[in-house]
Amino acid sequence: MSGLSSLRLALLQINPVLGDLSGNRRRIAQAARRVYALGARVAVAPELALCGYPPEDLLLRPAFLAACDEALAACAADLADLVDFQLVVGHPKALDAVAVPAGDARPRSGSMQRCLNAASVLGAGRVQATYAKRELPNYQVFDEKRYFVSGREAGLEPVVIEAGGRRLGLLICEDAWFDEPARAARDRGAEALLVLNASPFHLNKQTEREARMTERTRDVGLPLFYAHLTGGQDEVVFDGASFAVDAQGHVAVRAPMFAETELLIDWALDGRLAGAVADVPTLEAQAWGALVCGVRDYIGKNGFPGAL
Repeated sequence: MSGLSSLRLALLQINPVLGDLSGNRRRIAQAARRVYALGARVAVAPELALCGYPPEDLLLRPAFLAACDEALAACAADLADLVDFQLVVGHPKALDAVAVPAGDARPRSGSMQRCLNAASVLGAGRVQATYAKRELPNYQVFDEKRYFVSGREAGLEPVVIEAGGRRLGLLICEDAWFDEPARAARDRGAEALLVLNASPFHLNKQTEREARMTERTRDVGLPLFYAHLTGGQDEVVFDGASFAVDAQGHVAVRAPMFAETELLIDWALDGRLAGAVADVPTLEAQAWGALVCGVRDYIGKNGFPGAL
């Protein structure tokens, strides 16, 4: 790794509005420009950040998936002037729009539209690579097997990108809770894991997440960068608190909960991670933050003038 310098990454902790593709695109692009100006050369937006989470039956509409493709291309064009910069952003992708190995059967469920829960790498004004989520949760509030085909089921390979001379493997949320996706990225040469997330809040969820991600880093021996949504959507609240874990399993950087922010992380040649470390609030403060966030966004995102 001689001749390399430290790499600055940014986790874009945003609060998207479900279905507002143009608004979400602007929000992501503006955040990307801010972190680029501060020296970041890789930025990671959360799972399905382009369309909002969870999009549910919107995913059954071909016109919605086509509009997501247009918004993704437009976002890439918005950032075309940023030299040596890559943005990783979550979005849905129609399965038929992705090349699969010859002879692989494409899964179907009756006449239902099937698609991928995807993460694309944008740079130089175009989509450079696309990864598909491999582990699909189907419990509690999750119903992903209704809508998505696993990247593994579709015969798609893991994705590892290069930035600043480093090789970064992509994972999406549930992927990082299982052994195989991270090991597959490592085996393809990844030196770190970028994880896009939309993980619903419950009390003390952040402590659980960090514990599981430290297990993952220790298993594969790689640092992990966890970009998480914030905000409320109907009955689901996302608490933010994006973070990074070094290869030894220590949480080195953390964003605040229930707030839009950009978390900057410096990854040094010796493996050290440096950046701000927000405190994890008390359980009472977490409950209050979730209630305020959920009510505020339910009223605001639905355009209600107020409530009694």
